[in-house]
Amino acid sequence: MFAFSSVWSLRKCGKHEEIVNAITFDEFQSCEFDSLISSCSITNADVQFNQVAAEDELPQDFSALEPNCSVPIVHLKSEILETDSLNLLTEDTYVDSHFTNLPVPLYASCVAGNLVEQLWNFAWPSAIALLHPSLLPVAVIGFFTKLVIIGGGPLIGKLMDHFPRVPSYICLNSVQAAAQLLSASMIIYAHSVPHSSTSSMLLRPWFIVLVLAGAVERLFGVATGVAMERDWVVLLAGINRPIALAKANAVLSRIDLLCEIAGASLFGVLLTKFDPVTCLKFAAGLMLCSLPIVVVLTWLTNKLSTGVLDRTKTSQTYCRTSTGESLPEDDNIVDIGLEAIKHGWKEYIQQPVLPASLACVLLYFNVVLTPGSLMTAFLTQRGLNPSIIGAFSGVCAFMGVAATFISADLVRRFGILKAGAVGLIFQASLLTLAVGVYWSGCLTQQSPLLFFLSLIVLSRLGHMSYDVVGAQILQTAIPSSKANIIGTTEVAVASLAESVMLGVAIVGNDASQFGFLAMLSLLSVVGAAWMFCRWLLNPTDEQRSLFSFDPHF
Repeated sequence: MFAFSSVWSLRKCGKHEEIVNAITFDEFQSCEFDSLISSCSITNADVQFNQVAAEDELPQDFSALEPNCSVPIVHLKSEILETDSLNLLTEDTYVDSHFTNLPVPLYASCVAGNLVEQLWNFAWPSAIALLHPSLLPVAVIGFFTKLVIIGGGPLIGKLMDHFPRVPSYICLNSVQAAAQLLSASMIIYAHSVPHSSTSSMLLRPWFIVLVLAGAVERLFGVATGVAMERDWVVLLAGINRPIALAKANAVLSRIDLLCEIAGASLFGVLLTKFDPVTCLKFAAGLMLCSLPIVVVLTWLTNKLSTGVLDRTKTSQTYCRTSTGESLPEDDNIVDIGLEAIKHGWKEYIQQPVLPASLACVLLYFNVVLTPGSLMTAFLTQRGLNPSIIGAFSGVCAFMGVAATFISADLVRRFGILKAGAVGLIFQASLLTLAVGVYWSGCLTQQSPLLFFLSLIVLSRLGHMSYDVVGAQILQTAIPSSKANIIGTTEVAVASLAESVMLGVAIVGNDASQFGFLAMLSLLSVVGAAWMFCRWLLNPTDEQRSLFSFDPHF
């Protein structure tokens, strides 16, 4: 055996192409060689061979091979094959060949799925709020949903890291659609029966089914989002192409926000013209129509990518079964779940950009100064016109779309890290003014109420700017082999934050307690800005290495 590090140069017709690979090799075992044979290829090289060896016909004497051009045949060291950083077929190659050809099916799939999801996120709290004048039912559903995400998020992430991308993504969408239909059915039934009190409604069988279905719907919805944003887009755009990755992130954010605008506005308009049951039936029909569209577009995306999405995520850890990182076969589901949660939290805490992630988590404590279920219920009980409530959610989403353009300019002006700080400080400042307006006691009049909502709308510029910038910070620092487990665990941590606030909302479920919840939400945003700025002002060596391209360093 022999070892070397080299730069291979292939010359043909005066053109110079370099394949830069530092290759060290000493020995390789059959496991590594089998993995290499099934996944390795050479692209963009016009090299012709007279002799081609099949996998089961590998010659013992490599010196007997005499190709027309001098391309060395090497043995790869097993330790190199087991590192997360090795990609013989580089992500750049995939991007140049496929990503630019896939905007329509990939993005159309996101539109079809997100439109229904965003419409339902606005529909169910509105329909529940019309059943009884209390924040309690919405808060209870949200609270138990967050608990399920906290416990199930890491397990779903671990399973996603061990199963093929496309089948698992289709399965997640199918289960989510089924849970949405079940939830819609329960709310439709609830509008057909009378309710004497909130406590009696919470004990009804239909409400228990609604809580369970809502929890499953959100868990699988979160999983599909993590798969697309933390895994698919990074694979297709290339982690080593920050500009292409930033553009892809911006497009996905715009799709999500535009769907939020369309979904909230559509259901708000429907509520002004039809009764809630008719509106819910329309939403259910939309769910049934969108699922086959998502499945077909997902299959088409995979077909056109010619193998990009079929690359198994376990190829990087193909021969690690002895280390215990594969799925255990003999343990029961409880042991697997507990181990997944433990592993997910361990990976999350050890990530190099933990403060940036925790700043994002702190923003999830803000459950009322945002176009969410509690704000929708609060405005509904204030007697605000449903079309105005829908317009509020839609304009908030529109400000998020504007933020995807502003964030790119902020990154050019300040760098990716300082851009995140600017977004957080901007959001904290405007929400401080909004809370001041609320405590002034003049929200009983429509003009101050609209001014209060306008401040929240403008604050979404800062929130979504950090959302886009923060996503790229995490994508840059987290290896693709851990993207799903860390991503779903982060969502679980964020859900823990939301569940705490929803627990507080359950205790203080009267609308008069909204000011107290607003103050807690404000403190969480201010805390996020402080934590991120402190991390930015005290960088570690690892931070400097990961973001060496940033002007801040």
